[in-house]
Amino acid sequence: MLSATVATLAAGALWTCAAAARPAPAGAPTVPAPLAHAARASSAAAPPPPFTLAQCRQRAHISCYTPAQLHRAYDLRALYAKGLQGQGSTIVIVDPIGSPTIAHDLAVFDKAFGVPAPPRLRIIQPAGRVPPFRASNSAMVDKAGETTLDVEWSHAIAPKAKIVLVETPVMEQPNTQGFPRLMAAERFVIDHDLGDVISQSFSLPEQNFFPGEIRALRRTDIDAERHHVTVLAASNDTGVAGPNRAGRLNPRRVVQWPASDPLVTAVGGTELHLDAGGQRTSPDTVWNDTYDAAVSALFGNTPPDPWASNGGVSRVFARPGYQRSVRAIVGDRRGVPDISMSAAFSGSVIDYASFPGQPAGWDVVGGTSEAAPEFAGIVALADQYARTRLHHHRLGLINPALYELDARHAPGIVDVTRGNNTVAFPTPAGKIVTVRGYRARRGYDLATGIGTVDAARFVPELARAG
Repeated sequence: MLSATVATLAAGALWTCAAAARPAPAGAPTVPAPLAHAARASSAAAPPPPFTLAQCRQRAHISCYTPAQLHRAYDLRALYAKGLQGQGSTIVIVDPIGSPTIAHDLAVFDKAFGVPAPPRLRIIQPAGRVPPFRASNSAMVDKAGETTLDVEWSHAIAPKAKIVLVETPVMEQPNTQGFPRLMAAERFVIDHDLGDVISQSFSLPEQNFFPGEIRALRRTDIDAERHHVTVLAASNDTGVAGPNRAGRLNPRRVVQWPASDPLVTAVGGTELHLDAGGQRTSPDTVWNDTYDAAVSALFGNTPPDPWASNGGVSRVFARPGYQRSVRAIVGDRRGVPDISMSAAFSGSVIDYASFPGQPAGWDVVGGTSEAAPEFAGIVALADQYARTRLHHHRLGLINPALYELDARHAPGIVDVTRGNNTVAFPTPAGKIVTVRGYRARRGYDLATGIGTVDAARFVPELARAG
């Protein structure tokens, strides 16, 4: 469970949201679907640009952002003006099931926001044929929503990069079902040189895997390093808590694999605070909506509701060499996340989808599986810079470069110093469980990693360091 659709704005109506599907609190008797997804508003075949920031704030008391606002916030326009929009790079999005309408929906999204169409959107199913999409299958509908977010927002950041959407036939589950097919599909992509950067919006707590299971699955990450393919993973969305194998939320700190793998770049979440033009009204903060009443109301809940960016130290992996500079924070263990991007539901982004199972329309969406594909777009831009300006090969594993840039206080790294990823949630008996997380601080921390980016500076810095 990583991304979540928050709400839909129906024309002239109030905001509405279906009950959130997420890992249940400790002791809860049921296991909900792994992705929160709202009913979508009806929409014409070619709808106009969707609701505004002012409308989001007025009707739902949250912020919502368009591609143009994030382009301004992350200083991407300077790169676009220089011809750096991802040309020649390929982003790989890996999702169970996928969406049967993604090509159409991406075209609607692009038209509404004035984003160029990608040079190519290729959809493959290398780990087995995906079963026919059923509108009555809520899990399939949820995964289609995840796919929509991943594809549209990786493309929004690197609009001229090619996209390969990799669909797998088995959904990931808290008991690790689905992960072998996901890793097999990624291995196919790597071995056939189909992409430069892979974005993963799935993960589970390390404790959910049996001994030796991660060792077998991570052969794909080893393969990616050998082939100079960058692999990203969303850190997850329940703060420092996480579901056990039965799908119930455990009241203890966890980190998630594959984000915790030293050969993977773990992408955490921040909250942007922007005006209508995309300028910051205050610095980014750690994404944590646990006590945000407006967000909880959109899910039909009341606070506390544990939506926040994951972070912490691994129980499986020792501290990699590239984290020596932050050993005072991580100790002798691998620390996550490495870097962070926009993820908050209280500061959502907008996407469009029309797959069966709910009416077509615009949603506001968030989660660290917003952050991971956004950062995949940043890496695609850096890969283009490395090839065309420096005549280097693609970047591959970028973690050593990230910590090198952080250690020398590179201007492209923007520190995040406010907020935390502590979460709380009620048990069925009504007791509030709090899982203490980590506070943001100057420099590296276990809430946002090294921070976030000013892309105009960060992209050339990463290309040179890589």
